[in-house]
Parts: sequence; structure tokens; C-alpha cells
Amino acid sequence: MQDFAAIDFETANYSPTSVCSVGVVVVRGGEIVDEYYSLIHPTPNYYNWGNTQVHGLVKEDTADAPIFPEVWAQVAPRVEGLTLVAHNKAFDERCLKAVFRTYQMEYPDYPFACTLIASRRKWKRGTVPNHCLDTIAALCGYDLTQHHNALADAEACAAIALKIL
Repeated sequence: MQDFAAIDFETANYSPTSVCSVGVVVVRGGEIVDEYYSLIHPTPNYYNWGNTQVHGLVKEDTADAPIFPEVWAQVAPRVEGLTLVAHNKAFDERCLKAVFRTYQMEYPDYPFACTLIASRRKWKRGTVPNHCLDTIAALCGYDLTQHHNALADAEACAAIALKIL
């Protein structure tokens, strides 16, 4: 796969509609040509302690952030015509569809590929410690030092996709 957009969402709480940040890395011809990151004012607007422990974001970080439709207006032209790639697409695709529904936006039925599934095919159980993003990224030559920053995770996903998709 040479043309795609790696995407990662972080959520404020357990609701898939509570996206609070997004990272997007656009790859064309096997090269990164664009990156985008934004905080997002989540819906519902509260943070679970566990989510904050994962990504470090709190309500004050996103208090003045744009709402999802404003952010997606910046993302949509970047990803138009591309397959979206995520590490654990089930999570990111569920979040994307949920916020589209919340804001009554027409979902364009983006095609999705999953680097988690691909990594499980490439490295069978027991051949790697786990299939977590940071582990697989390291196997693909990407040092994920800011794990759970949406842009860093999207960059890691892009690195994996370029190696194994």
C-alpha cells in the first residue's frame, strides 16, 4: 500500500463519541506528504481518569478546542479518495462513525485497513511479545516515544502500513 491516510483518535471517556484528539498522516507514493493534528472538544465533555492516564489530556486542554465537524472539515480534503489505516481499526472506525452520527453528518463510508490485523497475520502469537502499536512499530523501525499522542500514533501506524500492508 503506497497511498493511504493513517488515523488515530484519543477519547475523553468510554463513549466512542468523545474523541478529544485526532492525528492524520497522509502517505502518497510511499512517502509522507502531509500530517495533521488537532485537539477536539469532546461529546460528551468529561474525562475519565483512566483515559487521562493513557493520553494525558484533561478537560482544560480541550475547553476551547473546535468541535468535531470543524476539525473534520480540515481532515476530509486530506483523506479524500484514500483508504484510512488504523492500528485496531475497530476502535478508530467506531469512533469516526459515532461522531458522524452525533453531529448528523453524512458518513462517506471510508474504506479502512488495519495494521493490528495485518501484524497478527505477519507475526503469529508467540513470535512477538504482543501486537501493541509500540511493539509492532519498533519491529518496523519506528521509535514510538510519544505513545498515545494521536499524531505520533498515526505516524507509527503509517510506518507499520508501509512495511507490512
